[in-house]
Amino acid sequence: MEQLMNTEERILNSSDLSEREVFLLRRTFEIAQEAKESGNHPFGCLLADKEGNILMEMGNREVTDHGDCTAHAETLLMRYASQKYTRDQLKDLVFYSCAEPCAMCSGALYWGNIRKVVYAGSEASLKELTGDDPRNPTLNMPCRIVFAAGQKEIEVIGPVADLEKEFLKIQENYWNPSKTEKK
Repeated sequence: MEQLMNTEERILNSSDLSEREVFLLRRTFEIAQEAKESGNHPFGCLLADKEGNILMEMGNREVTDHGDCTAHAETLLMRYASQKYTRDQLKDLVFYSCAEPCAMCSGALYWGNIRKVVYAGSEASLKELTGDDPRNPTLNMPCRIVFAAGQKEIEVIGPVADLEKEFLKIQENYWNPSKTEKK
């Protein structure tokens, strides 16, 4: 229970991150845009080593994978990563995502033995944007809460306020096109 108490979110700015971390988060935005252009929900993530070398990338494929509701970018990436790397190797890699992992994806990261997660946009900000859009049902369960309920420490860095704004621009016209047309 003590671990659950250490779930406080600290909002950062890109100046709090290394140049490479900012580059990697912006790369997840490009992956999200590619997913969007392929007809999927606009989410992207990647796995990097501690030096910031990209090892794997994945965009959301929920729509093009025949409506597979589990085809979130993060869960898909972990499926492939767990086939390529051992759990011991995965604990030394860093997971980057344009958005805070949902409860399902947080579970995949936890079971995959990822120990560091960096994201730009919070689930709360995304929920504020998507509202009650049935394509994005949202649990009010930040990834920190999911991870804190487990048996291992997972470092979480995010949201990153200035990058979150960039992330939300990619999302905005996908979830609420009528709102952006009125602006």
